[in-house]
Amino acid sequence: MSDLTVPGLVEAAAERFGDRVFLRVGDTTRTYAQTREATATMAAALAARGCRPGDRVAALLSNRIELVDLVLGCAWLGAVAVPLNTGLRGGSLRQVLNAARPQFLYAEAELAQYAIEAGHRGGVWRVGGEDVPCPGTAAAVPPAPVCPQDTAAVLFTSGTTGGSRGVRCPQAQFVHWGRNVSSALRLTADDVLFTCLPLFHTNALNMLAQAMTVGAGCVVTGRFSASRYWSQVADSGATVVYLLGAMVPMLLAQPPGPHDRAHRATRSLAPAAPGPLWEDFRERFGVTLVDGFGSTETNLVIGMTPEESRPGYMGTVRPGFSARVVDEALAPVTDGTPGELLVRSRQPYAFATGYLGDPEPAPGSWRRTGDRVVREPDGWFRFVDRVKDVIRRRGENISSSEVESVVRSHPAVDAAAVFPVSSELAEDEVMVAVVVREGCLLDPQDLARHCARDLPAFAVPRYVETFAALPLTETGKVRKAALRERGVTSRTWDRAAVTPPSAPSAAS
Repeated sequence: MSDLTVPGLVEAAAERFGDRVFLRVGDTTRTYAQTREATATMAAALAARGCRPGDRVAALLSNRIELVDLVLGCAWLGAVAVPLNTGLRGGSLRQVLNAARPQFLYAEAELAQYAIEAGHRGGVWRVGGEDVPCPGTAAAVPPAPVCPQDTAAVLFTSGTTGGSRGVRCPQAQFVHWGRNVSSALRLTADDVLFTCLPLFHTNALNMLAQAMTVGAGCVVTGRFSASRYWSQVADSGATVVYLLGAMVPMLLAQPPGPHDRAHRATRSLAPAAPGPLWEDFRERFGVTLVDGFGSTETNLVIGMTPEESRPGYMGTVRPGFSARVVDEALAPVTDGTPGELLVRSRQPYAFATGYLGDPEPAPGSWRRTGDRVVREPDGWFRFVDRVKDVIRRRGENISSSEVESVVRSHPAVDAAAVFPVSSELAEDEVMVAVVVREGCLLDPQDLARHCARDLPAFAVPRYVETFAALPLTETGKVRKAALRERGVTSRTWDRAAVTPPSAPSAAS
């Protein structure tokens, strides 16, 4: 069996770390040896219910042991797991089901009904039902003769800028994720990994592969709660935690409490965490933030280690990968010049094999990321924006993320999202959606003066509107497409309709 497959990873981990605890999810605790047995018997249970190699099994399951069993059992059998966002409903759920065309669906009862209403016509297994596939209900079967390039799972992108797309993730991609990230985070068998991110997301799924690579333990809980987060981390005994960038300011916005340092965590993989907050986060919580570039379609191409943590940067190119920055004509640009990031892998099948319905990219080919970055002369990469989120105004390119950073530094702002809206001219105008910090009042004109202090005039938002909460995906990303579609309303403050701000006020 190839060591670049999920069954190979599970078997090797069971052989090396047998009685060590691998996983805790809810009330279930499993050792590595028990995980191998559960995986082999889950595959047998799937086969007994008609599932065959190559079949797709969709899942609408929250962070529970059934989803782990399904993903590992499908990989062992040679079937394809399709974990779906549990927040999908109606047309969006219909779209992903039409793209995936699963033969089977494993879901919580209420979510199964949503899928049926959205058009699923295959087999349905409901959690708690009599005929659901479960580990231990059939004799273990040997792993199927899967290859590194065979699809192990289809993961759908978040769809923050449009419809979600199904990414074909090969068996080897998960193994490489485990090796690359465990190396960057300096993981060992003494570590305990903690996540509350959803298991339909590549970040949480790949944490399992990282643990298997080194023999660490991992703990999976439910939804993120900023107020309860550090007490959950303490209860888990975690030494490493997994965050998304938007969670970092949420945690810092919480009032100081006894759990801030009453835990064992020392480092966190936190992609897109705002650079100005890294030091505050480390001083308050004792946790070093580690960033990097990776996506559902790729791997950890760019990254850093805890000892070389550099706020505001993604890191340097990791072994086995290449990266370049290009202009709109895909020609390389000089260091220090913003452009789109292209990446390439020399690790076999470390990248996805394309999107559902699309041909497979040539091995070793350059992949476009849609991210606008800068490569510094010393080889460090800095994220600027998503290419689709760049705003063009008065002949200048404006980075929405840079404007958001300035807006968030206002003392009355808790969260912000910057996006383009149409103007009377053939260009964009800058609009910002703001969540006001509890107990504060926000004067939009004062916010404009605050922005004028640190931004060029063309980048200062023209439109400001306050929201109780920003529209988010299940993984915590702002749904800017929804904000752009909503656009300017009667509630929106327009800087052009009032006296332009003069010099920044001392109060701002």
